[in-house]
Amino acid sequence: MSAENALVTLLMAKLATNMLVLPTLPEIAVRVRQAADDPDINLHAMAEVIALDPALAARMIKIANSAFIGRSIKVSTLNQAVTRIGLSQVKNIATAMALEQLFVSHTPEIASKMAELWRDTVHVTCVAMACLQAYLPKHKHDNLNLDTLTLAALVHRIGVLPILAEAEKHPQVFGEETFLLHAIDEFSSPIGEAILQNWEFSDTFIDVVHSWQLTEFKGSIGYVDFIRLGLISANYYRDRREQDKLLDAYVLVGLISKRAFMQEPAIALAYNEAKALFV
Repeated sequence: MSAENALVTLLMAKLATNMLVLPTLPEIAVRVRQAADDPDINLHAMAEVIALDPALAARMIKIANSAFIGRSIKVSTLNQAVTRIGLSQVKNIATAMALEQLFVSHTPEIASKMAELWRDTVHVTCVAMACLQAYLPKHKHDNLNLDTLTLAALVHRIGVLPILAEAEKHPQVFGEETFLLHAIDEFSSPIGEAILQNWEFSDTFIDVVHSWQLTEFKGSIGYVDFIRLGLISANYYRDRREQDKLLDAYVLVGLISKRAFMQEPAIALAYNEAKALFV
């Protein structure tokens, strides 16, 4: 059996028998999500939960003061930040901001790949956020939310994490870069779906993980389309003809104004503002 076939067989077998070790949500994200689902939760109690993680608390204040929330008066406390963001959005935003904790490894080679994956994911997320920010003012009745998109974009490649974990345990199988990339292309989506089901995420997020690799526009604009714009900006899609067809479809329905959408001043500005949230 070739190394590549051994790799595919290993992942298929582990996924089919539920033996593949899936990452768990960071504890602070679990606590925030549980609190958000409590019908009796209030803003002060939610702030107390978030305060358990000082780094997350600092990011929530930064988000509350960002252009994405859209207020000119700055807040300085976590209570003020949670009040401004709102309970309905805190659940997704706090989960999204805690996810970076998962992209770590004790093996230098895998740690490097994890860091690269996080950087790429953040770039895609920031482009998606910027494009939605530019899109919404003219499409106020579309049921699309920035907090949902942010979390969906940050988890769209979450299925890569167990593959890298297997690479760490089986370097003789995964050592060849080509084999590893093949495994990621082949398995990141089904593994990602399994992870999100395990985390009890809604179908909105699972659908994104299932379809982000495809370049077919279904006719109605959804979160995955903004994520695909992020992937296009990162030169992810290998088939440029399919990519251009997708861009033309997006221009036709008004998702973007032109193929070179990153040249739009509003999108470029919003992208830089989004990037600042992850520093």
